[in-house]
Amino acid sequence: MNVNQARLPQQDAYMALLRPVPNRQREPPVLLASEPIDFNDDEPLQKMESAKIGSSRTVEVKTYPEFSAVPQSSQDDFAVLIHLKAPYANPEQVTGRSVNVTSNRYPTSRAAVDLVTVLDVSGSMAGTKLALLKRAMGFVIQHLGPSDRLSVIAFSSTARRLFHLRGMSHSGRQQALQAVNSLGASGGTNIADALKKAAKVIEDRSYQNPVCSIILLSDGQDTYNIPSNITGTRADYRSLVPSSILNHTFRLVPVHAFGFGVDHDSDALHSIAEASGGTFSFIEDEAVIQDAFAQCIGGLLSVVVQNMQLTVECVHPGVFLRSIKSGSYLSKVAANGRNGSIDVGHLYADEERDFLLSVSLPQCREQITLLKVACAYKDSLTSEVFKIQGDEVKILRPKSPTSEPVCMEVDRERNRVCAADAIEAARAAAERGALSDAVTILDDCRRILSESYASRSGDRLCTALDAELREMQERMANRQRYEASGRAYLLSGLSSHSWQRATARGDSTDSATLVYSYQTPSMVQMLQRSQNHCPSPQGPSQVQQPRILLAKPQPR
Repeated sequence: MNVNQARLPQQDAYMALLRPVPNRQREPPVLLASEPIDFNDDEPLQKMESAKIGSSRTVEVKTYPEFSAVPQSSQDDFAVLIHLKAPYANPEQVTGRSVNVTSNRYPTSRAAVDLVTVLDVSGSMAGTKLALLKRAMGFVIQHLGPSDRLSVIAFSSTARRLFHLRGMSHSGRQQALQAVNSLGASGGTNIADALKKAAKVIEDRSYQNPVCSIILLSDGQDTYNIPSNITGTRADYRSLVPSSILNHTFRLVPVHAFGFGVDHDSDALHSIAEASGGTFSFIEDEAVIQDAFAQCIGGLLSVVVQNMQLTVECVHPGVFLRSIKSGSYLSKVAANGRNGSIDVGHLYADEERDFLLSVSLPQCREQITLLKVACAYKDSLTSEVFKIQGDEVKILRPKSPTSEPVCMEVDRERNRVCAADAIEAARAAAERGALSDAVTILDDCRRILSESYASRSGDRLCTALDAELREMQERMANRQRYEASGRAYLLSGLSSHSWQRATARGDSTDSATLVYSYQTPSMVQMLQRSQNHCPSPQGPSQVQQPRILLAKPQPR
């Protein structure tokens, strides 16, 4: 993405506080005289008026059998798709309204967030990189509301908490901007120490907002905690993640990791994100760091569903659940094959999830009911628990085969899963040095996609997947290119597909890109704010939340 000169850091009005900071490398100032032993000094939560809840704040649950009619003989691998869609964001949610910070009580239409940003200020960040990071953090700070709380951890050879978890009132924002403005770059890279400090901020909280997340940005390799690569072994990157973050069943504190530039450790950052339930983004063009952050917080400021669990139960006694394709979401199939579950966790407004089931069908002469699907979750704003029962999945069993085409929704998801599996296999081949094998794996997948019913019907998701796989092949042209950007691009794509959530990579935040990015309307709106370099919310947004994704493919 080309960067307009008008978007450079020093020309953002709301980042005027950053102007006095030179871009040369210097020793970081003393951020705090000393840190307390316990981080239980977080500010109390803001009082909130009763929110006005719309009538459509429930998750949509739909099911699609591969075919509506199947011959009477038995079948071992029949596909059923489960499709979920989160409630839509309220029109004033996330970015579209100014906040009266002088009132002691204020209305809210979204769940408040506790956000900890963990920022690399090692020597390699000096100069333009640090200036761009400050600008991006300024954007984040300006778009948090008084009910949201922020703490910033800066790390190089060691990590320090810049300030306690504090509300982003007018004064809170000013103090946060000043703290970010104070940053200088020097030293090494100690990611583990930084994550431990971030986890401590969260663990020691005296109060808790409904949503909590960590944003981690680094441009280099951890020089303190990961041993040098030994031939035939892989580093244990999970050791970088504090156990308190790993232990949550629903991954309540996701770490969204951002690899900045071409020298970061994409394996480490992807592993950290994957272990915590977060995403990994590759900021290849350093100038788009603000857009990458904007897309991320557009999601975090629109969480509508938490602790979701999806359950599947076989109805007909001869039907058995064989497998669940759920990407990185934890899924279980009972030993007797009669039921299963998926831990979906949290969803942003308007987010969609697809899960592909494989079931075995018995020989039968009449219509049968295959499955019952249900989900339970907590509304992040009201804490109300919802239990949603989906429609039963039924199929006809005629004597002879029908000419019915495969269900488009099922075929699309089968293609998406095929692409995700191919990316994982290609990555494994590339890591063992077999780049030609990796390219062949992706080529085989592209051929399978092109022969699918969805592709022959002109499906745009298929076109998007093919464009993504082709881009990955080009970044595997040689070992140098793969090391420079191919690995990070593959991992960010894998992260996106495995969680079915938007990540930044290549030109994925550009509205003209072919790559399907899972963006939600709230993310798109925040991206528009970033790309139009709006200083801060100034009353109602002039851009209404789109029901479609700009120029994105619309597979559903």
